[in-house]
Amino acid sequence: MDYFELFGIPVQLKVDTPALKKRFIELSKQFHPDYFATDNEAAQSEALEKSAQLNKAWKTFQDTGATIKYVLQSKGLLEEEEKYSLPPGFLMEVLEINEELMEPDPSKTAGQSKLRIETHLDELQKQIYAPVKKIVESYDENTVTTEELLQVKEYYFKKKYLDRIGRQLAEMK
Repeated sequence: MDYFELFGIPVQLKVDTPALKKRFIELSKQFHPDYFATDNEAAQSEALEKSAQLNKAWKTFQDTGATIKYVLQSKGLLEEEEKYSLPPGFLMEVLEINEELMEPDPSKTAGQSKLRIETHLDELQKQIYAPVKKIVESYDENTVTTEELLQVKEYYFKKKYLDRIGRQLAEMK
């Protein structure tokens, strides 16, 4: 049973987790291993597996990137630890940001440099999301094409790059 079946929701790339929280709590109670303590070993094992799967699904649904990864993997379009070639133009832009992170402009304060990089990252995030926004936000597995999902895949890998830079930026003083 996949994560969406477990929660009884349609496959989607962006899950409304606040709306799904009530369902998570219901399922957590239903499958909690403590309720099966007096049952046979098979029932206890099944409850433990369902509870673990439920927690993994919930963790996945908390992060749109993880949800996208899960859907792409389930469609056979993304492999674990896959190496993906991003467009050179995007990589050059990321390289420029990385260089600015490593060697800030000496004519600017640390705060000014950080703000400039944050602004650049925000602009890039918007730029890479725009072409896939409609697909991500209103995904319907019956109408979305493989080509569209491959666009989402490229977005996923680009976003991973930008998220890594964002984490580095957050660590800056």
